[in-house]
Amino acid sequence: MELSTIEQTAFIYYHFLAIFGVPANFLTIVLLSRGGCGLSKGITLYLVSMTTVDLLVIIFNVIIYYMLCYYLPFSLLNYTSIASMNEVINYLAVDCSVWLTVAFTVDRFVLICSPKFRVKYCREKTAAVVIVTVCVVFCFKNIPLYFALEPIDIINNVEWGAYFKPTLPGWVAFDWLDTILNPLLPYFLILLLNTLTVRHIVMANRTRRALQGQRNNQNSDDPEMQSRRKSIILQFSISGTFIVLWMPYVVFFLISRIPDSHYEPDQNMNPFLIAEYTGDMLHLLSSCTTTYIYALAQTKFRENLRNAIMYPFIAIILYVKLAKQLETKQNNVDSY
Repeated sequence: MELSTIEQTAFIYYHFLAIFGVPANFLTIVLLSRGGCGLSKGITLYLVSMTTVDLLVIIFNVIIYYMLCYYLPFSLLNYTSIASMNEVINYLAVDCSVWLTVAFTVDRFVLICSPKFRVKYCREKTAAVVIVTVCVVFCFKNIPLYFALEPIDIINNVEWGAYFKPTLPGWVAFDWLDTILNPLLPYFLILLLNTLTVRHIVMANRTRRALQGQRNNQNSDDPEMQSRRKSIILQFSISGTFIVLWMPYVVFFLISRIPDSHYEPDQNMNPFLIAEYTGDMLHLLSSCTTTYIYALAQTKFRENLRNAIMYPFIAIILYVKLAKQLETKQNNVDSY
């Protein structure tokens, strides 16, 4: 199968994404599950669930959908029934990844902007209920997609491939519902919540400085400001990265819905084709950036990550030293 220039670029890119994304997300899940990163149980639960779903996105959307289906074009993966199931899982994983990011942003917004409500909302139990609800809702939402997919080719009475072609009014409505739920509504919700959070922080800082009589930014020893600063860094690093990496995808989607703004698949350097692939590559990149965000934002996570990376090397060094010590003792015994 001959690939165009942009397709070759994307294909190479997905290999690097899989190589770095799978171990990075897996390591993040292990470190966060063990605790000791200085985060509350509720926020740890959000982060573990987000990272787990991101790992599923890389496995099903990158490795299986883009890579294995290319390397194994006539395998079971390309049967219409299996391809349709994989397509449903792809949609489900991306939906959960996006909406868990929204849920995380809401939790941080409540924590920072609503001191009265955060006592009831920002808890481990609430986080568990929200996570389960998001997963169940989008599981049911994506089940109809399986029945809307049609085979691309039929060879010797065997159906190959799967694609979504909304023709009936019901499937057209489903397509628009899917479009609203992802990416439009969550993208603009995260933008709105971050804007409101910034506005609240600016006003709260001004009020706090005025009450304390501080006019020259001397608030480094204020425990409330320190706690708020850590929450802000964590929220903005995750949701801000989401906004940046999903922006090309959202912009392309809005432009592609304009009448007459389409392209032919065989147009190699068509701007719309390049924009579509770029948007896909960047929004999938958001599924493996979580580890690096934590590494930059959380000191304790950096320490745990460093220890986890160094552990195999330290174990090898200790094993070599122990082997040498045993060998030396054995030589001493033999000499007697």
